[in-house]
Amino acid sequence: MCDDSRPLLGGNNRLPSVRHFPQRIKKKTSWVLKPAALRKCVIAVIFFSIILIIVYSRQTRSPYLTTFMQRNTRPEPNIRCGVMNGPRILQNHDHKTDARLRSYPKVLVFVETMYSKLGRDIAELLVHTRIKYKIEVTGELLDKYCREYSVGMIGFITPEEETYVGSQLKGFPLFIHTNLKLKDAALNAASQILRLTRAGETAWGELPGNDWTVFQANHSTYEPLEWANRNDMFQINDSGVKIPLPTIIQDHGLFDNIQRVIFGSGLKFWLHRLLFLDSLSYLSHGQLSLSLDRKFLVDIDDIFVGEVGTRLRPEDVKALINTQARLASMVPGFKFNLGFSGKYFHHGNSEEDKGDDLILKNIDKFMWFSHMWNHLQPHLYDNLTLLMEDMMLNKNFAKDKVHELLYTAWKKVWNIRVTSTEEYPHLRPARLRRGFIHRNIMVLPRQTCGLFTHTMLIDRYPGGREKLDESIQGGELFQSIVYNPINIFMTHMSNYGNDRLGLYTFESVIKFLQCWTNIKLTSAPPLQLAENYFKLYPGEADPVWGNPCDDPRHQKIWSKNKSCDSLPKFLVIGPQKTGTTALYTFLSLHPAIASNLPSPTTFEEIQFFNAHNYLRGLD
Repeated sequence: MCDDSRPLLGGNNRLPSVRHFPQRIKKKTSWVLKPAALRKCVIAVIFFSIILIIVYSRQTRSPYLTTFMQRNTRPEPNIRCGVMNGPRILQNHDHKTDARLRSYPKVLVFVETMYSKLGRDIAELLVHTRIKYKIEVTGELLDKYCREYSVGMIGFITPEEETYVGSQLKGFPLFIHTNLKLKDAALNAASQILRLTRAGETAWGELPGNDWTVFQANHSTYEPLEWANRNDMFQINDSGVKIPLPTIIQDHGLFDNIQRVIFGSGLKFWLHRLLFLDSLSYLSHGQLSLSLDRKFLVDIDDIFVGEVGTRLRPEDVKALINTQARLASMVPGFKFNLGFSGKYFHHGNSEEDKGDDLILKNIDKFMWFSHMWNHLQPHLYDNLTLLMEDMMLNKNFAKDKVHELLYTAWKKVWNIRVTSTEEYPHLRPARLRRGFIHRNIMVLPRQTCGLFTHTMLIDRYPGGREKLDESIQGGELFQSIVYNPINIFMTHMSNYGNDRLGLYTFESVIKFLQCWTNIKLTSAPPLQLAENYFKLYPGEADPVWGNPCDDPRHQKIWSKNKSCDSLPKFLVIGPQKTGTTALYTFLSLHPAIASNLPSPTTFEEIQFFNAHNYLRGLD
C-alpha cells in the first residue's frame, strides 16, 4: 500500500527510519516506506496508469492517445526483390506474329455449366480488362475449330472429390496428381508466354486452396510455366533436394497441332491472373495483348480538413515530401494531387498548424485541386450564386496562399475541364467503372485503394495489416493497376498522418509491381490523363443516364430539390411509324396514368433519346 501522509518525510527530505520515532509508532500506526519499496510503488502506479490509458484510448478512440500509443507500430514498406533494378523485359515477348488469322480478337469461354464459379471469375477479369468474350456451355468439334482457325486453348483442371495420382489425361501424354496443398510458386523465366508477368521471384508461403493439380509430361511438346512445392516431405529426392512440381503447363502443339496452356488451379491465386492475361496474348498472336503502359495519380482529399489530433504535423509533411521523391524515382512525373478547403486552414493544434504552414511553404512541390471553401458537398447547394461564391472563396484562398450546378460553376469560376468519380455508373463492382464527358467536362473513373478517412492506424485497419498487405501484394489494389491503363486513386489527409498508411500503401504496391510485372508506370496532370483516356475509349464520351433512385449512394448525392417522383415509371420506346404514338394515346386515356406533355416541336412524344435532348441530361 502507498501512503503519502506528511509525517513520512522529514524536513531534510530524507526518509525517516523507524527507530527515530519509537514513541510515535507506539501511539499511532503509520506506514513508512524504504526507498526500494517506494520505487516499487511508483513503478506500479505508472504501470497501472499505462493500462488505464490503453483501455481508455481503445474505448474512446481519442486521436491524441491513439497517436501517442501507436507511433511505434507505424508500418514501413518492406517489399524486396532481386529484379527490382534489373532489365524491364528479359526478352521481346510482344507476341505479335505475321500469321494471317481468320479469327477475331475475342475470347470464347467454355464452361461446364452457366453457374461455373471459375467461368464467372474469368468473365469478370475479361470485363475488367475490356477484352471481348462470349460464354458457351461446353461444345463439340472444338479441336477441329482450333486447328482450322489457329486458335489456342487455355484450360483449367477443375477440382474433384476423388484424388488422382499419376492419372493420364485421356488421349494425351500428360499425367496429373490432384488435390494437393502447395507453397512457394516460381516462374519459368525462359517461357515465351511471359510478357506482362516478370519472372525471377518466388511467391513465398502457402498457395490458396488445397485442390491443386500438378503435371508430369511424357512428350517434348510440354513445357512448365509455373512450379511450386509440396507442403510435406514427399517431394524430396534421394539427394535431399526438393523437386519443383509443374502447376501450369504449356503445350506447344507438337502432339496434335493445338497450342494450349493448362492451369492446375483457378484464378484464386493472384499470379494466375497475370499468367492468364499473358496466355491470352500469346495464344492470340498478340491480338489480345494489354499495353504495358499505366498512368498513375494519387489524390489526397481534404487538405486542411480534419479533427484536432488527426491532421498533418511537420514531420508528416516532411515524410510526404520525401516519399513523393522516392515514388517519382520509380514513377516518372509523379506528384501527389492535393484537394483543399481553405476555411479549415489553421484549425488544428499548434503542431498541426505548423504542418499547414509547411505544406504551403512547399506548395510548388505538389499538384492542387479545389474542394468547396467550407467542405460542404456541392449537391447540397440549390442556388448557383451561393455555389459560385463558395468556390470563389477557395479560389481567393489559393491566390493568397456531381451536381448540375457544380458543372456550371466549375466552368465559370475555375474553367474546370476534368474531374473524376468512383460512382459512375456505380461504386460496385469496380470493374464496371467508366468515364464520360458532360458539358465539355471530362469525368474519369476513380479507383479506391482500401484507405478511407477513418483508416489512420494499422492496428485499427479492418482485418489488420495482413488484410492491407493482401490487397497490395497481388490483391485488389495491385489488380486495379494491372487492369486499368489510367489509375486515379482517392485518399484522404488523415491517411498521411498518424501511421501514414497512404505512404506505406503506395510505395509498397509500386515496388511489388516492379518485382512481378513489366508494367511501366508514369504519371501526368489530370487534364493529360483525361485526354489519353478518351483517346483509348472514345465510345465512353456520351454519358449513360441511370435512375438515381435505384442506387442509395446516388440518391444521397442528388439535390434535395429533386424527387424520384419526377422520373417516369414506364417508357414507351420505338422508332417512327411503329405505333408508339397510338399506344401512348390509348394509355393516356386511363385515369391512373399520367403522361408527359406534348412536345412543342414534335407535337407528340418527348423524344428524349435523340442526341440533342439526351445530352442535356435527365432534368
